[in-house]
Amino acid sequence: MEDFFTKVYEVVKMVPPGRVTSYGAIARYLGAPGASRMVGWAMNTSHSSEDYIPAHRVVNRNGLLTGKHHFDTPLAMQELLESEGVEVENDKVKDFDILFWNPVRELGLESLD
Repeated sequence: MEDFFTKVYEVVKMVPPGRVTSYGAIARYLGAPGASRMVGWAMNTSHSSEDYIPAHRVVNRNGLLTGKHHFDTPLAMQELLESEGVEVENDKVKDFDILFWNPVRELGLESLD
């Protein structure tokens, strides 16, 4: 599982500031389409990583900030997104379809191995 988490972190590090992706999009890119929840677990543990992992850029498939309770404060995830120009309203990314960064489309189907 640690190897999977490392792969998740590598993808998340590639999400550009001001863009967001989803747990499912990362799982699909890694060839594990049913592993969205595991991507979420990786995001939860990313806060203790030695490397900076921009976990605030990972939201659910509808653009909701479902991981916000795993940050230092309940507003931290939203504040980080807003500092990058992402508008959030009622815990949801505005213009999610426009800001969505799809790793399969952006990076292709290359492997992270």
